[in-house]
Amino acid sequence: MKMSKIESGVRTVLAFNEAFNRHDVTGMMALMSEDCVFENTTPSPDGTVIAGKEAVTQFWQEFFQQSPQAHIEIEEIFGLGYHCVMRWRYDWGDENGGRGHVRGVDIFQIKNGLISQKLSYVKG
Repeated sequence: MKMSKIESGVRTVLAFNEAFNRHDVTGMMALMSEDCVFENTTPSPDGTVIAGKEAVTQFWQEFFQQSPQAHIEIEEIFGLGYHCVMRWRYDWGDENGGRGHVRGVDIFQIKNGLISQKLSYVKG
């Protein structure tokens, strides 16, 4: 049975999130297109736009160095055409033992089976 583009997109995003939680940048980037765009949640109000596979790779490598306990728990995920929406809770810990979390939403665009856009939004 052939997967629909919606099922395929959701599976791609789920695999991306699993790689994120392993802090596997290579695995994450294998699921992103060469011309990918990542829109970060910070700084307010618009976030930084990072474009191109090389720049996005570098961002994630630095991110995990600064956030060694980063973890995203998916609260809800659904697909619509070439887009996937994921509601999440992001948890972290710092070097002093402090812990925190935020909740937010990512909107993914899928192109040719790869993530071409990841737009991140956070509450608060």
